[in-house]
This record gives sequence, structure tokens and C-alpha cells, in this order.
Amino acid sequence: MFVMTVDQRGSRTDIDRVEAVLDRLRTIDSVRPFERTAGDEIQGVLDDPVTLAQLAVELTADGHWSVGIGTGDVEQPLPASTRAGRGAAFLYARDAVEAAKRQRIPLCVRGPDARWCRHAQTAGRLISDIVATRSAAGIEAVALMRRGLTQADAAGVLDISPQAMSQRLRAAGWDLEPDSLDLLADALAEADRLHAVEQAPDGEVAR
Repeated sequence: MFVMTVDQRGSRTDIDRVEAVLDRLRTIDSVRPFERTAGDEIQGVLDDPVTLAQLAVELTADGHWSVGIGTGDVEQPLPASTRAGRGAAFLYARDAVEAAKRQRIPLCVRGPDARWCRHAQTAGRLISDIVATRSAAGIEAVALMRRGLTQADAAGVLDISPQAMSQRLRAAGWDLEPDSLDLLADALAEADRLHAVEQAPDGEVAR
């Protein structure tokens, strides 16, 4: 199981972005929906590493969020409200988001299997850094490719040449995105699968 805790960056000098992001996340397939937990923080419970990988990169690259992912057990049965959840994964997610706030690329993964969490974290930061630096033209080109269009068809939609489309996608790092997301999802799945050690951050026994 995975818990994602997300906190708005620079919220004291920015607008409240929580309600807008919650609207976007309502279509996410989750075990428990994302909710505002406190202040400018939201939290959700997920079990699909592919969905989690895509969401983590999207929020990290957005530039307005610190993203923490916790793996491990949660107390069953899960309550209806995410805020009421308990267990090791919740504690690790808290540790992760606090650590993310101190990073240039604000994404951290924590869990009992430190090695695979570190691998997931590295993969997530690398692709998030690529996505975050895309130009408006690159974002537009990638959005069309994500819809399943061929490069030629996407070039037609944008009214540019196939060569110009290829250049935009190369500059946007599109060729790295699908495999990098797969790598992140696989590392997250492995980190969760190997959570045999039932101990939360700072030596606190998981509740």
C-alpha cells in the first residue's frame, strides 16, 4: 500500500492551490481519495504503482508541491476518511514529505525497504526534472503524444513540419518519459513488496 502526502510550497506568499488540485485528483483511481489534511496539505491512499508514479511526477514537476510517498502496511480496515488512517505507510509518508521540502526536486520516498525506496526516489526525481523544464511548445507536443497520436499526426494538429515536431519532442525529453515512468512504477512496487521490516521512521514502532 502507498500513502502520498503532498504539501504546497511557498503557501504563505501564494494563493491556496489545494482545492484546485483536489478537483484534478477526483478522477484518480485510489483506495481512499485525496483530502485536505491540514493547512495546505493533502493526502491519499493508493495501491497502483503505475498511477502513483504518474501522479508523483505530475505534482513534483508542477513546481508548487512537495511530494512524499510512504510504503508499507496500513491498519485494516481502512476508515472511510484518509485523514483517519493509521499505520507505517502513513508515518513514512509524513517523514518523506518533510524531507522533500528540503530538496531541489521535492520528491521523497520512504519505507521499510530503504534500497528500493531510494531507487524509486531517484527515478522519480530524474523524470520530474525533465518534465519541469519543458517549454510551452514541448508541453503541447507531449500532450498530443500522450493521447496516442503519431508524430506525423501530432505535427498536423500543430500545423508544423514532422521535423519540427521531432525537434520539439527531443527537446522535451519525450523519448525518456515512458520508460522512466515504468522504472519508477517498478521500483515503487518492489519497495512495497519487500516491506518485511515493520518499523516506522525514527525507530517508532508502526501503529
